[in-house]
Amino acid sequence: MEPMSDSDHPIPEFLPVAEIAIDAVVPSPSGFLLEGAGADGAQYRLEMHLDLPVDRRTRQVLGELLSQSEWRVLRRTVGSPLANLRRERARARQAARRADGT
Repeated sequence: MEPMSDSDHPIPEFLPVAEIAIDAVVPSPSGFLLEGAGADGAQYRLEMHLDLPVDRRTRQVLGELLSQSEWRVLRRTVGSPLANLRRERARARQAARRADGT
């Protein structure tokens, strides 16, 4: 899986938790169950619930679109801005090391 562009990282107060390439999409009565592998090698399962009814054709099209998707999960940072910056830089260094294979 190729990492998502950093330019897609919307707001500095949020840090990436996982980047997930969707491998399987299973319709459920209220939405979809998405499964995929993360950039960290872990397997992820996302549950997507829809608050409105969707007809069979729309559900099929949504399933096809979702099966070709990648998801980035972000979380709001907690703590001081300086601590958050240090944490983000440490994660970037770790990611660079993993990419270099060291």
